[in-house]
Amino acid sequence: MTTRIKICGLKSREAIMAAADAGATHVGFVHYPPSPRHVSLEEAAALRQMVPAHMKAVLLLVSMEAADAAKAIARVQPHVVQFHGAESAQGCAMFRQLAPLEVWKAVGVKNPASLEEAQRFVGAVDLILYDAPAGSLPGGQGLALDWSLLAGHQHRAPWGLAGGLNADNVAEAIRQTGAPLVDTSSGVESAPGVKDLNRIAEFCRAVREG
Repeated sequence: MTTRIKICGLKSREAIMAAADAGATHVGFVHYPPSPRHVSLEEAAALRQMVPAHMKAVLLLVSMEAADAAKAIARVQPHVVQFHGAESAQGCAMFRQLAPLEVWKAVGVKNPASLEEAQRFVGAVDLILYDAPAGSLPGGQGLALDWSLLAGHQHRAPWGLAGGLNADNVAEAIRQTGAPLVDTSSGVESAPGVKDLNRIAEFCRAVREG
């Protein structure tokens, strides 16, 4: 099985092309002003047009009102919307009806109870993205979750792994969890919000070799 790769928080054509050249399958654009990776909807829409046809563009939104989220999706036209806040399963399911849009939900996992709580999104989304518990920001802080929580877990929905992944640890993360998709942001940066093109290549190489 080939592990899919999402590089998130991109803000430039150069970063998109670096991800494409390295073999990433998804690129993510963050529309959330508190994040150092934030891009406006206009910027996200422009970046979306630069994504090669063989890749998928992901728009990350955090706890937006449904009407505002719908406007953002209509403006950017992503392949995937990734909700990364307090969205409900019912709310996610509503957006899933906007074919051919995929809906992902990121959830923080800190213990077996929170992993089980995340299962409320089964059937409501196309993919559950397991991340480290939220800190001052909902993601992109380089914090890893306890991979042992996912080892042997019987997944009832498509899923992916995020949280503190980088070129040094992603192969081990895949080995322990069997993740079919891995997602990195701060793990391929030289500073918050600044993507390092070499680190993008190194991350994707580590996934393939691992």
